[in-house]
Amino acid sequence: MRLVVGSALIARAGITLTSDSPFPAILTSVFLALCGVLLIPGLWTPIVGTLVALVETWHTFAPARDPLVPLLMGTIAAALAMLGPGMWSVDARLFGWKRVEAPPRKN
Repeated sequence: MRLVVGSALIARAGITLTSDSPFPAILTSVFLALCGVLLIPGLWTPIVGTLVALVETWHTFAPARDPLVPLLMGTIAAALAMLGPGMWSVDARLFGWKRVEAPPRKN
């Protein structure tokens, strides 16, 4: 999930940066591209996922865009923020991979 969202953020930012866009759109695209660069290796995933989810929620309700792509990206970013980066990530190497296990059932 990190790879898909990160590369999609970078690709969308590249499209916006190569077109003739207003300054706020360029600033937002640079921010989302940096977030994509952090998401791909899994660095600060809960923080970056929350920020991407907030920005993409804002883009969902912007009148000039198609709302489906930002809605999907925001939903996946929110899921990454809640689930965490996974076992193969920089966060897991730096802070340890935490796993939630259900206690055994009592008969």
